[in-house]
This record gives sequence, structure tokens and C-alpha cells, in this order.
Amino acid sequence: MRPAHFIASVVTAAAAVIALANPASAAPINYVALGDSYASGLGTGSYDAGTGSCKRGPLAYPALYAAATAPATFKSVACSGARTGDVLTQANNLTAATNLVTVQVGGNDAGFTDVITTCTFGSDQDCTNRVNQAKTYAANTLPGLLTNVYSTIKSKAPSARVVVLGYPRIYKVPGSCNVGLSDTKRAAINSGSDALHNTIAARAGAAGFGYVDVRGAFSGHEICSSSWWLNSLSWPVEESYHPNRAGHQSGYLPALRAVIG
Repeated sequence: MRPAHFIASVVTAAAAVIALANPASAAPINYVALGDSYASGLGTGSYDAGTGSCKRGPLAYPALYAAATAPATFKSVACSGARTGDVLTQANNLTAATNLVTVQVGGNDAGFTDVITTCTFGSDQDCTNRVNQAKTYAANTLPGLLTNVYSTIKSKAPSARVVVLGYPRIYKVPGSCNVGLSDTKRAAINSGSDALHNTIAARAGAAGFGYVDVRGAFSGHEICSSSWWLNSLSWPVEESYHPNRAGHQSGYLPALRAVIG
């Protein structure tokens, strides 16, 4: 190789390395967050004006991720109470320019609120029976609903990197709490979280999406642990059994960044 050609090759290779190392050279990130109350930030106690009952706030993990990484554009349309059908509507905010999507949904479809209500006011058997109903739903009905959501996201934002987030176990069993729900109820609720994980992880994988399993991140920080990252029964009551500020900042955010970067 002649010296001039050699020098040109070295310069070209060096430029390529610099481009890979320089985030400014990468395509601008256009990020849209979809999902339910866990994605909107219900439980953090801080919500953006105008979001009403959706309870979207700056301390939710999508907003924290956007603040930490400064994407070119960021929009969260996550909403408290959202089910898979609602996320299909939220997906209308995706475009061909959207290249990062996070989505978290499935808990409300499986009856999360009713499970907690039954376990709070019913017997151990009532709680176990209701959780088993939810687990059957998660295994038999939820997969098809999630597949529909994920395929819709693909069609709306075909070039996007899509990351699906799961739910933590709610309780440490046995734990430090000597009042409230029995360990039988707590263990049943946790088994419901595991059932959701199994279904959501499987459907995300089948769609070719990334999946964030936060159960490990929240281990040792469940309700009845020494350091809670979730609200127990609290006021306003709708914030109960949702991640608190630490849950989003120290639980969800690092878990998400470990997958996305």
C-alpha cells in the first residue's frame, strides 16, 4: 500500500472510531413512553399539571430516563388505570420518526386493583382464589392482548427500539411487618407478580423486544423489607401498592438503563 493510501485509511478508521464513541454522531433519539400507572408515576406524589387522572409526573422512570439522557424529543402518554386497549390508543402517538419506545401494561388487565382489594378485606382463601383467577387470566388471555399491543407498536414505529418493563414483587415474605396482610396473602400476591412476569417476558421476547425484569432490582426493597420502594396502604388510596420515588429512581431507572444504556 502506498503511503498516501495508508494514511487515508488510518484517518478514515480513526474517524469511524471517533464517530462510534461520540454520542452526538448518533441518530437523535425520539422517545415515547406508553403504559399504565407504574409508567405514569402514580405513587411518587408529584404530577404534571394538566395530566388529570392519568397522574403523569417528573419522578416517573420515563421522565427520569429522559432527564438523564436528553433525547431529542420525549413524550409520555402513560396513564393510570390503562389496560392493553388503552395502550393501543396511546400508540397513536408513535410515528415513523419514533426510535425508542418503552411500554408497561398488563397488570390492570389481570385485575391488579381487585386482587389487592380482595386480599385486603377477604380471607386468606378469598385472596388465594382471586390471585389464582388473575394468574389464569395472565396465562390464557393476556398473551393475545399483549401480542396485539406489541404488533401495533411495531406497525406504528417500525424502526423503534422497544423495551417492555415488568412489575416487581410487592411483598418481602416473611418480612418485618407484624400487622396487615398475612404471609399467606403476601405470598399469593407475589405469585401473581411472577405470573405476570412469565407472560410479559415471553410475549416481549416473541416480538423481538427488550424486557426489563425489575424483580431483582426491588429484591430487599419490597413492602415489609427494611427499605421500602413501594407504598403500602396509603393516602391517597390510589397510590397504594405503587413504586414510590425511590422505586422509580433507584429501582426502575437503573434497571431500564442497564438494558437501554
